[in-house]
Amino acid sequence: MRIILIGPPGAGKGTQCQRLAGLLGVPHLSTGEMLRAAVREGTPAGVQAARYMSQGQLVPDPLIVGMVSARLQEPDCRGGCLLDGFPRTLPQAATLDDLLERRAISVDGVIELAVPRDELVRRMLARGRADDDPDIFARRIMSFEEQTAPLLDYYARQGKLASVDGLGNADEIFARVTRAIERFARRARQPEQ
Repeated sequence: MRIILIGPPGAGKGTQCQRLAGLLGVPHLSTGEMLRAAVREGTPAGVQAARYMSQGQLVPDPLIVGMVSARLQEPDCRGGCLLDGFPRTLPQAATLDDLLERRAISVDGVIELAVPRDELVRRMLARGRADDDPDIFARRIMSFEEQTAPLLDYYARQGKLASVDGLGNADEIFARVTRAIERFARRARQPEQ
């Protein structure tokens, strides 16, 4: 299965993807982790990305699309994957659809982790990650609301969106996420009408 998790920074996408990767036996592709690794390693892409990330801005599409496209072609992604942090914009979603269509595959489902802003701030303060400066975090949430939230309508129109309440403990949220995955799997098994 190819599943996208969408949610604002701090919604718990990474936590849920790690658990889902084990359940589904597919890799978790986190563009945030890919970018942070590239920055740590000082790769050309990492140096370029760091300029945007330090300002709380989205990294330009050509850089992200190239990174994700290369990763999707690796053998462990043949049976599916979990996309976390990509797509983040409507152009990225259209590009992803084109990339997958060329391989005669598509996204099976999209899960929105819905979390109120005050809870996101509480989680950011609790996790204490180095890149969680409150001002940058606020800009990241604003970027999500302006550029990523429109994806919810894009995938809803395709009949691929499941909105999941992102409040509660990790087990409660995971139970809701797995129910959504089960619905996607049932739909995928149904013959085309």
